[in-house]
Amino acid sequence: MTTTRDLALKAKAWPFEEARKLIGRVEGKSPDKGYVLFETGYGPSGLPHIGTFGEVARTTMVRHAFAAMSDIPTRLFAFSDDMDGLRKVPDNLPNQEMLEHYVEQKDNKGLVARFGTPLTSVPDPFGTHESFGHHNNARLRGFLDEFGFDYEFMSATECYRSGRFDDVLVRVLKLREQIADVVKPTLGEQRRRTYCPFLPIVERDLGPDGKPRLQVMHHAVILEADENQGVAVFQQLDPDTGKSVGDPFEHSVIAGACKLQWRVDWAMRWYALDVDYEMSGKDLIDSVKLGGRICRILGGRPPENLTYELFLDENGEKISKSRGNGLTMEEWLAYAPPDSLALFMFQKPKSGKRLYFDVIPRAVDDWLTFLGKYEEEDAEKRLANPAWHIHAGKPPREAAHLSFNVLLNLAGVANADDKAVLWGFIARYAPTASPVTDPILDSLVGYAIRYYQDFVKPKKQYRTPTDMERGALEDLVAELEKLPKDAAAEDIQTQVYEVGKRHDFESLRHWFKACYEILLGQEQGPRLGSFIALYGVEETLTLIRRALAGEDLAA
Repeated sequence: MTTTRDLALKAKAWPFEEARKLIGRVEGKSPDKGYVLFETGYGPSGLPHIGTFGEVARTTMVRHAFAAMSDIPTRLFAFSDDMDGLRKVPDNLPNQEMLEHYVEQKDNKGLVARFGTPLTSVPDPFGTHESFGHHNNARLRGFLDEFGFDYEFMSATECYRSGRFDDVLVRVLKLREQIADVVKPTLGEQRRRTYCPFLPIVERDLGPDGKPRLQVMHHAVILEADENQGVAVFQQLDPDTGKSVGDPFEHSVIAGACKLQWRVDWAMRWYALDVDYEMSGKDLIDSVKLGGRICRILGGRPPENLTYELFLDENGEKISKSRGNGLTMEEWLAYAPPDSLALFMFQKPKSGKRLYFDVIPRAVDDWLTFLGKYEEEDAEKRLANPAWHIHAGKPPREAAHLSFNVLLNLAGVANADDKAVLWGFIARYAPTASPVTDPILDSLVGYAIRYYQDFVKPKKQYRTPTDMERGALEDLVAELEKLPKDAAAEDIQTQVYEVGKRHDFESLRHWFKACYEILLGQEQGPRLGSFIALYGVEETLTLIRRALAGEDLAA
């Protein structure tokens, strides 16, 4: 008998392909640490965003695929780089003026001119947590918990300050010249001049009030070091001239007194935690390669990696948090269920995808389609179905099978802003359905109303029929009048087809397009048989007659 494991070991969906890389990595045996470690990284200089969701969701899919293949335990670390200096004040935060005292500043050459304060030492602009970093870490955990992700939170500040990284930091100190030799060729001339893998965390004046604040110091090189004690003598340099700035100072590199430059920090973490798998965006390809070299210098093995493409806006440009183009998590979830977003993340992770409001209806309907297919598929096909990966092998059942597109159009013709109005039509079409027995459908009704009101309704443009189209619509009225009120969708669709064939349309596609533009105010629409069955034959007849009478259907 073929088992799920047998099928999983041969399955071709990309999470299984990734999981097979891990099976090969550990040679089918549990690593010495006792588990396979997945990691995702988070920069808490801003609030969690849609890219954060995507990376954790995709990593979780690979983790679940691995579990279907092997009994080796797994863990997922969500690692927060909360010891980084504050590089920029996000526009969506309160108390901007206060935060400006802690932010890093660069000169016109892109070199750090004023050092930023570690995020976990920046006051919380919301006033609810110990620091800005702690606030965003709490938001990250809440964000991940809301979606039910199984993870363990890790803080860079806690790892550095607790001494968890001390042994590896001493190792980096001993190997600093080899590491620098790898990194420096990737830097500009001025940065090469002052590059050091370590960034001392120092207390210096910062801001107009003159109060000392912790800063992540750049442009400080190591003159000498007691490698066994983890102590070094640093000298700050002018990046333009290479000349000394101030006096040399002795400073520890362990126990949170220093942090590493980010690419070295990433590689150090892979080595220190023995990370087996971490995916990253296309913009980090070179950093992954560099991190792999540094990890090997330390004596470790870089994790398996998947490089995913970055999201694009509707104009095909890279989405940027600072520019505010594209779509946020909150915006997507206002108009569609999180499962539809998980499907969007699942599909073709190595291909660039446009992420804007118009993709939402298609994503929802694709998700519903995969849910419907799953019930009818055999075990092998189920492993290829995105629903298996989105729902960890246990997809919910959606019995009504009403598309989001149909609900959007129903909201339009019914001019609905209340779920009860749409449920009145749905109950007639599917008498056994109700908000209680069909919670997925009920949630979709609410999403459809919101999406229709905000995006569809403002763009509707109704037009009057041509003489030829008028004749076809009058013919359609005559055919619909012959049908019973509870006519099946297929019977209605047949009559719509037949009417189109009888009139001088270039193709049936042009007939349907005319119906959509005249009756729905849009160029595309649902399968008319299904829509009329849902909306009602009598109601559709009234709608057509209003259009033929020249009434304003947008009113």
